Amino acid sequence: MMNFDSLNNSPRLLIEARLRPVQGTRFQPTGFPDLGAATYDGPDGRRMLLVESPQSVANRLEKECWDEPNSNWVDALKELPYIKVIDRTGEVVTNSVLEAHRTNSEYIARTADFIALVDDEIKYKKDKPFDVRKQLVPFLLKRDINAMIHGVFLEEIAGVIRLPRVLSGFIEAEDVNDAESGGVKFNRVEPGLKEGDGNITYPKREFTSPRITAYFNIDLAQIRGFGLGENVETLLIALSLYKIRRFLEAGLRLRTACDLDVMELAATRPNDFTIPSTTDLEQALPGLISAVADEGRFAEPRVTTVRWDGSSKKKDKR
Repeated sequence: MMNFDSLNNSPRLLIEARLRPVQGTRFQPTGFPDLGAATYDGPDGRRMLLVESPQSVANRLEKECWDEPNSNWVDALKELPYIKVIDRTGEVVTNSVLEAHRTNSEYIARTADFIALVDDEIKYKKDKPFDVRKQLVPFLLKRDINAMIHGVFLEEIAGVIRLPRVLSGFIEAEDVNDAESGGVKFNRVEPGLKEGDGNITYPKREFTSPRITAYFNIDLAQIRGFGLGENVETLLIALSLYKIRRFLEAGLRLRTACDLDVMELAATRPNDFTIPSTTDLEQALPGLISAVADEGRFAEPRVTTVRWDGSSKKKDKR
């Protein structure tokens, strides 16, 4: 059993990982439409770079906990609940772990099956106050615990049905310098064609930095605020830590030209907290999951199946 008593007086658990390129010195950051790389001036004037955004890190944390070939959680998490989407023929379309908006995915939130669950279990009424802790949180724990970790906004149902992220992360680089290079796309048959069909030379912009850092924030106050008891709190903390460990150990090949290694990993607040190893977390998680299941908190069966009819159009649900 995991013991997180040392976190009892902390509203947040903050973790930092020092990173560096696996080979060489250059790396390619995430890019944004009409912007490219997100460079900016830090408070002290240093040139900073956003290597990976909170949205992207959240997606990667989720992906590292999913066993794609077997279409299930990785072994340590196999008894956790999630929502599976099938089509009219019964073929699996997607699920709430892989969808960017989790339970608010159009493939979930617009299905008649999910709408019926919301009516029966969340009991949202547009002419009544909505209590996130009493109405939304137990539903997510029962049906899609991953959304408790990464947050959800059920705008498909109503604007008040939302939950902030418990776990967030991003990667920054400091004192960055440009590393300009380029390449050529060859057309071996007709190199003289115009409008991008022949040979094309293009610029390539990468960066170097003496310090690349991944930052993670686990909102312990929010977890306690759910009011779901010690077993659920311990499970959510352990699950968050496991996601961080998996990402740092297996998910840091962010792009072809951005493959990173972890040099140091430590908690910075509280700074005396020792981050459990991946092995320790893998050994503890099945027992933590069973303890919460024994309280009757999870759906039975653990996988909630909804049927998507093939239409992405919004429906008048109320």
